[in-house]
Amino acid sequence: MPVSVDSSQIIFDALKKDCGVRLISALPETWLVHLIRMAEEDADVTLVRLAKEEEGVGISFGAHLAGVKSAMLMQNHGFLASINGIVSGAQLYRIPLLMLISYRGEFGERDPWQTEGGAVTEPLLEALRIPYLFLDDPEHVAQRIAKAQTLASSTNKPTALLLCRDLMWEEG
Repeated sequence: MPVSVDSSQIIFDALKKDCGVRLISALPETWLVHLIRMAEEDADVTLVRLAKEEEGVGISFGAHLAGVKSAMLMQNHGFLASINGIVSGAQLYRIPLLMLISYRGEFGERDPWQTEGGAVTEPLLEALRIPYLFLDDPEHVAQRIAKAQTLASSTNKPTALLLCRDLMWEEG
C-alpha cells in the first residue's frame, strides 16, 4: 500500500505526544488506514469508529466536556457530510474541534470521484470561518498540528489540517 507509514507515525506522535490527544474518532479511509491502526493499537488512546463522520463532532463534544483532548480523522467528503454537526454543535456551543482531513482531489488525484469534494473543501472551510493549514511536509507536521490544537483550544472553535498527497502518499 503506497500510504506512508512514516508520515502516519509522525502525525500520530504529534497528536498523542505533543498535543495530548487521547481520543480519536474516524471512519475507514485509504489515507487514514495507518493512523487508525496506530490509534487502535495504542493502549493510551481510545479509537471510536464512526458510522458517519458527523458522529465524530458529538464524540469530540463529549470528550471536551469530560476534559479529554480529541481529534477527528476524516476524508474531505466526510467533512462535507459533517457540516451540520460542525455548525450546529461545535461552532454554536464553542467546542474545540481538531479535524484532520485527507485532502483528496488535489493535483495528482487518480480517482475521479474524489475531485468534486476536493474542489470545494477549501472554499467551505473559508465560508465556515474555520482556520486551516496544509500538512504537506513531514518536517512541518508536529508544529502545525500543535498550532491547530492550540488555536482550537484557545478559541473553543474548530480548526482543520488538510493531509496532502505529498505527505500521505508514497509513489511507487
